[in-house]
Amino acid sequence: MNIFIAGLSYSINDNDLRDLFNEYGEISSAKVIMDRATGRSKGYGFVELEDNAAGQKAIEELNGAEYDGRTISVSEARPRKPQENSRGGNGGFRRRDY
Repeated sequence: MNIFIAGLSYSINDNDLRDLFNEYGEISSAKVIMDRATGRSKGYGFVELEDNAAGQKAIEELNGAEYDGRTISVSEARPRKPQENSRGGNGGFRRRDY
């Protein structure tokens, strides 16, 4: 089960996230999302647990919990929506019809 965690402290790293979820079962991955420009955490991340029941328990117990001085939101991650064209088409320029 893929789990979304929001409201994380900006000092949290992947290993901290792994430690937080470690008691709930086998972790496939734990990733804090970082801003490419600044290299700083964006305050959210994802953890993937092997077992769905363990993931559900983690969500129930950790949603609304305080971690590193902040209240975190924990929920099942939703699949990403496919992006049609991230460049905006037309080489990034808008065409104006006058």
